[in-house]
Amino acid sequence: MTTNRTFTMLKPDAVKNGHIGAILDKINAAGFRIVALKKTQMTVADASAFYAVHNERPFFGELVEFMTSGPIVAAILEKENAVEDFRVLIGATNPADAAEGTIRKMFATSMGENAVHGSDSDENAAIESAFHFSGREIF
Repeated sequence: MTTNRTFTMLKPDAVKNGHIGAILDKINAAGFRIVALKKTQMTVADASAFYAVHNERPFFGELVEFMTSGPIVAAILEKENAVEDFRVLIGATNPADAAEGTIRKMFATSMGENAVHGSDSDENAAIESAFHFSGREIF
């Protein structure tokens, strides 16, 4: 079942580098409606749980350290075909491989500090949204 919602997170590098407004602008210009939005900071426990799927990978410790290094902006976005369309908008994980005009091409500095997270499936979008937002925070 496809849904019309996806989850995104502007990562600590994007927040630190002052790109919140520009990235949200690109999201709005691409036709997404923001149905939930907040600036917060993940704890080590939060980041470890959120990225638990990667806990056996060699980069897990660095990922948790990076994701807890500063505030993030979490958001739920709505649009027809939201997950797939947002994955196209953010571009490849490695900004060197990302298409021109994508968020990662414009704002990421490396594969590790790639500015933004986007859900990779409808199922994960629902799980990740529920991780960061309560029902009363979604409009």
